[in-house]
Amino acid sequence: MTDKKSAEEADRTPALRHLRELIAALDRRVPHIERIGETAIARDAATLREKALARIAQLEASGGNRSR
Repeated sequence: MTDKKSAEEADRTPALRHLRELIAALDRRVPHIERIGETAIARDAATLREKALARIAQLEASGGNRSR
């Protein structure tokens, strides 16, 4: 059981780091409303950010918050 927990933690840590990096990148992005399609891109980015936050919450709930 300990080996399985260790493997799950090893998988969870990089996933959390990557999700946080994704959110940081989305937060840095500045929408250029004058560009065609930018409204849809900004909306998709906001949706992706919310999904990433939900996944972080799910991963942290399943294994604690040891990766920060």
